[in-house]
Amino acid sequence: MDDDYLEAVLDLVEQIPPGRVMTYGALAEAVADRFVAAGGRARGGPRQVGQVMAHAGSGVPWWRVVNAAGRPPERHRVRALAELRAEGTPLVADGSRVALRRAGWYPDD
Repeated sequence: MDDDYLEAVLDLVEQIPPGRVMTYGALAEAVADRFVAAGGRARGGPRQVGQVMAHAGSGVPWWRVVNAAGRPPERHRVRALAELRAEGTPLVADGSRVALRRAGWYPDD
């Protein structure tokens, strides 16, 4: 895995405010935009973001990264939902996933 890409993903995850989330796809798009804005080429996609999170994401608020349906990683679902609830993240009525329209976040830059 490219160290620059890994660092860019983890840096952006750290910027997601409490109570908000990004999807793997939105995160990949934002990271690609940053590489292009810096004169580089776009890199990675949602799967690459997932790989970064699976291998190096334990030191960042990983529970703020969800899939396109608003669901956290299945292996960590219980803990992720507990963290999201504690932050006041909007969830759907049954509490099984994030209400993306209300909780989704994208960086301004």
